Amino acid sequence: MAGSTFKTNPFALIELLEACQRGALQLPDFQRSWVWDEDRIKSLVASVSRAFPVGALMSLDTGGPVNFKPRPIEGAPVAAKQVAPQSLLLDGQQRMTSLYQVTIRGEVVETVTPKKKKVKRWFYLDIRKAMDPSADREEAIVGVPEDKIVRSDFGRKVDFDVSLPEREYASLMYPVCQVFDWDKWQDGFDKHWRGDQHESVREEFRAFKRQVLENFKSYHVPVITLDRSTSKEAVCVVFEKVNTGGKALDAFELVTAMYAASGHELRKDWYGDDGTKGRHRRFAETLRPADAETGDADTGIIAGVSNTDFLQAISLFHTRDRRRAAEAAGKQGKELPAVTGNRQAQLNLPLEEYKRYEAQVERGFILAAKFLHMLHIYRIFDLPYQSQIVPLAAILADIGEAWEYDANRTMLVRWYWNGVFGELYGSAVETRIARDFMEVPVWLKGGPEPSTVSETMFRADRLKTMRMRLSAAYKGVNALLMKEGAQDFRSGQKFDHTVFFGENVDIHHIFPQDWCKKHGTKPNVFDSIINKTPLSYRTNRIIGGVAPSEYIAKLECGDETTPPIDRTKLDAYLASHLIDPTILRADDFAAFMTDRQKRLLALIERATGKVAYSGTVQEEGEDIEADEDTVEATLTIAAA
Repeated sequence: MAGSTFKTNPFALIELLEACQRGALQLPDFQRSWVWDEDRIKSLVASVSRAFPVGALMSLDTGGPVNFKPRPIEGAPVAAKQVAPQSLLLDGQQRMTSLYQVTIRGEVVETVTPKKKKVKRWFYLDIRKAMDPSADREEAIVGVPEDKIVRSDFGRKVDFDVSLPEREYASLMYPVCQVFDWDKWQDGFDKHWRGDQHESVREEFRAFKRQVLENFKSYHVPVITLDRSTSKEAVCVVFEKVNTGGKALDAFELVTAMYAASGHELRKDWYGDDGTKGRHRRFAETLRPADAETGDADTGIIAGVSNTDFLQAISLFHTRDRRRAAEAAGKQGKELPAVTGNRQAQLNLPLEEYKRYEAQVERGFILAAKFLHMLHIYRIFDLPYQSQIVPLAAILADIGEAWEYDANRTMLVRWYWNGVFGELYGSAVETRIARDFMEVPVWLKGGPEPSTVSETMFRADRLKTMRMRLSAAYKGVNALLMKEGAQDFRSGQKFDHTVFFGENVDIHHIFPQDWCKKHGTKPNVFDSIINKTPLSYRTNRIIGGVAPSEYIAKLECGDETTPPIDRTKLDAYLASHLIDPTILRADDFAAFMTDRQKRLLALIERATGKVAYSGTVQEEGEDIEADEDTVEATLTIAAA
């Protein structure tokens, strides 16, 4: 009969902190450095001082299949590094590190102010504020500088000084670093306040000891203890369920800790160090705008690829190798291991397999960036699906130079647009990623269509409901128009990489919003992708909120800053956006919507290689309306 792999017991806080001090309780190497700010430390100390709960911890007994590289809690003695830990703290690092550093370590604490400045602090309990029932306990926790002197007026005025024990006694400021051992401090305090005339002050401290300090000594923390038989995936899943704050534990952090036990620094591979760019930075800089500086602009199209995306792609290769080996051994059906890049596969990825495929997969992601630029998808903001980059990169890594052949590129492009317009990469994508990784290379060699192509069905009426940038298909139409050679209404330039970034190109209304509203057209009609197209910022300013016939006349006449545009040329610019110039000049919105819907539908059919569904059977579900003034505004990039 299966039993529970964990138990929950309360442990005395002092025992846990002493275990940290000895090295019996350490951290797995995936845990990040301690980063709690001064205010959060005060809040934590205040909670313990009132015997309030601060949340459960979670630990993993060592000696099982999960072999993490350990490291002592920050600030622990050097000797703790030589100790083999009995348990690893999976959840509660920041709480335990904060309490360890401020209570028993006995050294000044490095922390961060609310203004994000690194400082060194000693923490004190203001005895009188702590005993005042009307005062907020957090206000009784005071942080003072390293020299224990609080100054104001640019350092000219000393507000209070607790740099000597006698001054602590006089100020009734109790050091938090002695909350578990108060006898010596109390002896000094009683001596300082000796005499019958100070009996009331001594009684204040005794009451403070009973009502506040005793809470620290008797405080217990619930600890969820995972036994050593717990699997890697279970550790990851359980952690996510109980994690009360901070960075979620993902496969990358766990794999980092496991590889560290073999001496490999996975985090350095990804983030680099002072002398080396990590893979994350190399991806961010791939095909970024040439004039990009620091900040958000300093990112290329694959800057959003995460470390787990990278592990997922490598895991596809490793699990495919395992499946091929099983096939060669004569196994069939359910005996064959699945090809997958899911979390379990990432957690089971051997270090030697990671090293075997890392360079090849990195090249695949770089090729994916080039592929996306070829499709006129230049920014993460305009990327239909972040998730589709993983199979794209894995496929390109797998086929290598074969992607350079026009026939193969054409098929890859068709596969990509079927994923976008079939809207197949929106959720629950792990199975589809693995399937495409297996099926697309076979298709390129003459095999059957991959399921992403065969299963796609684009509905003609979907164009009417594509109104927001959240839609992958919406972004896809925008990219297709640029790829097909759309020219800016004003400049006549096609939207290549240079023009796109240099002219602040974005997607804009053809019949302006203001005009549509004045003519009683509803947002759910005029906000459709049918009424939108890529244009430069300056062109959109000329369009303004007037009728198409008016802004067309402006463009044809020109002004002191913009030369006139020949009517024939302008009609060609409009036609490059799949707009009928005659209909647009007539300001016939209804005819325009019908005509352009047909033209866009034909564009999508060419891209996917499939005829759209134009039947009468309605798609399941009801279209959810959104406030175009709030949603669309937040998803539009402002001009530089």
